[in-house]
Amino acid sequence: MSSQALCRNVFLIGPMGSGKTAVGKQLARLLDLTFYDSDVEIERRTGVDIPYIFEKEGETGFRERERDVIDSLTQLQDVVIATGGGAVLLPENRERLAARGRVVYLRTGIRQQLERTKHGRQRPLLYTADPETRLRELMEVRAPLYESIASVVVATDGRHVRIVADDILERLQGQAQT
Repeated sequence: MSSQALCRNVFLIGPMGSGKTAVGKQLARLLDLTFYDSDVEIERRTGVDIPYIFEKEGETGFRERERDVIDSLTQLQDVVIATGGGAVLLPENRERLAARGRVVYLRTGIRQQLERTKHGRQRPLLYTADPETRLRELMEVRAPLYESIASVVVATDGRHVRIVADDILERLQGQAQT
C-alpha cells in the first residue's frame, strides 16, 4: 500500500477562478477534514493582503512566501488545501504536493475564469488592460504543470460546487479501492 493510500490529504490545484476555495470547503465538510486556503494563510502570517505583497516584494517574493506556506500546510494530516493558481510554478511545490497527498486539478476554461474573477480585486496578475490574454498566457505555462501532478482531474465549468465536490469524492474513493 502506498503512503498516499494511508494519507487523507487532498490538495486542490488549478487556475484562479476554478473554484478551489469553494470546492475545498465543501470537500472538507464531506470528508470531515480541516480546510486551509494557502493564500488566506499567507495573508494571516504576514498580516497584509496578497496585492500588497506583490506591490512590495513582487511575484518572486510572493512565491517564496507561498513555498513556505505550502511546505508547512502539506506536512499537516487530514487536510484539504486550496492552493493559489501559481503554486505549481515552483518544482519544490509540485514535489511536495504530489508526495504528501492526493492532488486534484480543477480544470476550468478561460471564459469561466473571466466570469468568476471579473469583480475580484485580490488578483494582482489580472491588473492588466486585457485579463483574457493574461489568463491565456498563464494557462499556457501552468496547464501542463497542473496535469503533471494531478491524480484526479475534474472539470468545473458551469457546475455547482456541491456537484464538483461530490464528483471529486467519488473519484478519490474509486482510487482508494484500486
